[in-house]
Amino acid sequence: MRLKKFVLPLFVFMAAQHNAVQAEQAILKPFVLGSYQHLVTAANKQPFMLVIWSMTCSSCLKDMALLSKLHKNKPDFKMVMLATDGAEAAAQIEAILVKNKLTTVENWNYADENTPKLQYEIDSTWYGELPRTYFFDKAQQRIGVSGVLTEADYLSQFEKIVK
Repeated sequence: MRLKKFVLPLFVFMAAQHNAVQAEQAILKPFVLGSYQHLVTAANKQPFMLVIWSMTCSSCLKDMALLSKLHKNKPDFKMVMLATDGAEAAAQIEAILVKNKLTTVENWNYADENTPKLQYEIDSTWYGELPRTYFFDKAQQRIGVSGVLTEADYLSQFEKIVK
């Protein structure tokens, strides 16, 4: 009888822990040719921000805390994250997203070896510098910005595209 009193609470605790870990996993969608257009169309004429980053980009990694803060403070504003590291880096990308509490945003990862074609599909004038952020308004017109942004920069861009 004592064993039952111990095992049942232990089982419930372990199940709760498993569910909590599952809830923190990032779902990475494979970004291939055609994904960019799908992403823009799926926004359904709502403003959003596309953040392109890499786990090998130190500036990108420093930005994660700020992006997490922005997402927490503006949860209704759509943020899409696109990692450029490839399918082989999925576990590391997921760990970075979990650590920075960015698992609830839409997350994509390059899944095509021809990265120049993916870059070109996103923006024919972009040379691959990171971080790269695009701000899309309701008409799906976009502003692309390369480099690190401050919180004030993000908020200013949010205001412009929400109008």
